[in-house]
Amino acid sequence: MIRSFDRASDYLDAAREMADTGRPALARLLAEEAANRTADPSEAARILAEFPDPSLRREH
Repeated sequence: MIRSFDRASDYLDAAREMADTGRPALARLLAEEAANRTADPSEAARILAEFPDPSLRREH
């Protein structure tokens, strides 16, 4: 099945799937992208709180 990632909810669904299958680091990265695509700061914070593993992103 081909997935389309057009909305924050698409990334959040994928993050939950990765968490459920034992891939917490990938889940966190997907959750971070979902949070970045969320306009409401409190909702973005809630998303990140759901996936507490530390970020693996590198900022340049």
